[in-house]
Amino acid sequence: MASTLSSFPPHLAAPRRRSTLSCAHSLSPTQPHFLASSSSCSSSLGRHCMPLQVRCDAQTISASDLTPGTPVRPTSVLVVGATGTLGRQIVRRALDEGYDVRCLVRPRPAPADFLRDWGAIVVNGDLSKPETIPATLVGIHTIIDCATGRPEEPIKTVDWEGKVALIQCAKAMGIQKYVFYSIHNCDNHPEVPLMQIKHCTEKFLQDSGLTYIIIRLCGFMQGLIGQYAVPILEEKSVWGTDAPTRIAYMDTQDIARLTFIALRNEKINQKLLTFAGPRAWTTQEVITLCERLAGQDANVTTVPVSVLRFTRQLTRFFQWTNDVADRLAFTEVLSSDTVFSVPMNETYSLLGVDQKDILTLEKYLQEYFTNILKKLKDLKAQSKQTDIYF
Repeated sequence: MASTLSSFPPHLAAPRRRSTLSCAHSLSPTQPHFLASSSSCSSSLGRHCMPLQVRCDAQTISASDLTPGTPVRPTSVLVVGATGTLGRQIVRRALDEGYDVRCLVRPRPAPADFLRDWGAIVVNGDLSKPETIPATLVGIHTIIDCATGRPEEPIKTVDWEGKVALIQCAKAMGIQKYVFYSIHNCDNHPEVPLMQIKHCTEKFLQDSGLTYIIIRLCGFMQGLIGQYAVPILEEKSVWGTDAPTRIAYMDTQDIARLTFIALRNEKINQKLLTFAGPRAWTTQEVITLCERLAGQDANVTTVPVSVLRFTRQLTRFFQWTNDVADRLAFTEVLSSDTVFSVPMNETYSLLGVDQKDILTLEKYLQEYFTNILKKLKDLKAQSKQTDIYF
């Protein structure tokens, strides 16, 4: 992958024809607004979508004037966000199923060697730097987009500007299919920047002319380990809210498996699917389950929703906390009387999947606690064997 943008033919480096796309939902006047100005994937780009305007609008590139290139294998996939909780499971599943996997990874001090050890090809690129994107797409048939911004970054940098740049380059370079992961209910919460941006990205992708699959997700089982399981085992505080929000958590391995079933089914093209776990859980129900499996009580610190709302409003007074407020807005949605779940019968039927094959949260956490408690018991036994008495 020594290719650089300077080696690209002019018609790939700077496509000429464009058509305007627009996300119909306007951002609230009190929120940051993003407008992707007319642009391409050329090396002359500085920041891709910098002008701030009223609507989440962008222009996309028409690739109709590109000359046919070398055919690419349908098994060649690029995973964006490959080091994340979901991304690494997508990579693992793709390799297990015989795909040729390339991973777009930001340059980092700690290389993603585990991806290479698995058999994937790792290429450096950064969605916040659009000029680094085209070289990573050469020879790729399908993009699987699991990426999201880091907590310390402005939400718009990767989740809007970066995604617009990636979709535009995918269109310009003739990518055959684009899989995008979004958030369930994102179209119902335009007041939350992250969810508004996810919905705008959905609309932008749908209007781009690419063959796509959009998958909305409710929640990952893996996220509950650090949030609840580990603090309970370490006798540390577990944070929760007093709201009855219910979330149908799903194992990321099941999400990966269903994704590739959908990818191989042409009937799924141009569809928006939602993946949800077998049951929706409240925070208290998850904590109670973890307590039972761990064999010990949790030290629960409950944060009232009213405090989250006040904190969000307070942080708006300070420019440097705008992004914190945006993330608190998302937390507030998760802490409201909302159900993040959908009936899955139709989706299972469409994918040809048996619901019994989907891992339940009870079984997932039971396996975790069984394994971790066994390891702790073994460590304790080893410690006793090595004690020296005088």
